[in-house]
Amino acid sequence: MICSSLNLLFFMFCCSLPSPQNSSFVTSRFSGSGQLDDNTLVVFTSDNGPWLLYGSHAGDARPLREGKATTFDGGVRVPCLMRWPGKIPAGSTCREMAWTMDLLPTIAKLAGTNAPTDRVIDGRNIWPLMSAQPGAKTPHEAYYYYWLQGLEAVRSGPWKLHLAHDYSHLAVPGGGGLPGRYAKQHIGAALYDLEKDISEQNDVAAKFPDVVARLQTLAEQARADLGDSLTKRKGTNVRPAGSIAVASARN
Repeated sequence: MICSSLNLLFFMFCCSLPSPQNSSFVTSRFSGSGQLDDNTLVVFTSDNGPWLLYGSHAGDARPLREGKATTFDGGVRVPCLMRWPGKIPAGSTCREMAWTMDLLPTIAKLAGTNAPTDRVIDGRNIWPLMSAQPGAKTPHEAYYYYWLQGLEAVRSGPWKLHLAHDYSHLAVPGGGGLPGRYAKQHIGAALYDLEKDISEQNDVAAKFPDVVARLQTLAEQARADLGDSLTKRKGTNVRPAGSIAVASARN
């Protein structure tokens, strides 16, 4: 299939690459292959931060706060490396806000098609960011941090507002591949400047009430759109999860 489509843009998804060293194995398969190498976009990223519950088997998000299963940046902010010779400048760095849901409309655009139009697509085309175009900015006014159906935080620019919620904090680390134990903790409304306080330690809500008010307005927009179980709101654009009919079993 790959060899018969060398003239087309080629995408490949690998769901199990535990380290950046292993990703080099993938890129080495294309190096020196000419047209295939030139037409392959490689994206190396993760779906969440480290699962701190498993101790030495989990990884470490520091200086970010907390880890997987929380909406602190240690739980959701992940590295992302991209490679596409001749398209993405080597050594370029992006500091703008983006998320993995942006890959759908971006890849659709690169492949010469469009994302579905019969539903709301939360992702945006981030090719200007990926290709390091001068002055490129994030297409997102806000980023919403949901845990299940609960809206726990909202970010816009460098500002991140945590809304009051409980979260799981590591109380007893695991070891030897066995899990430790979480303890429930609570955070009230708290504002952080992530450019100056990447660890989310210094609440500056009292100093910037106008920023808090603006982010609360954005949070209300998200509740109207997607709902919020913490405030018992039902969103107008919430739809059932997709499903595939299961064929009846044959005897």
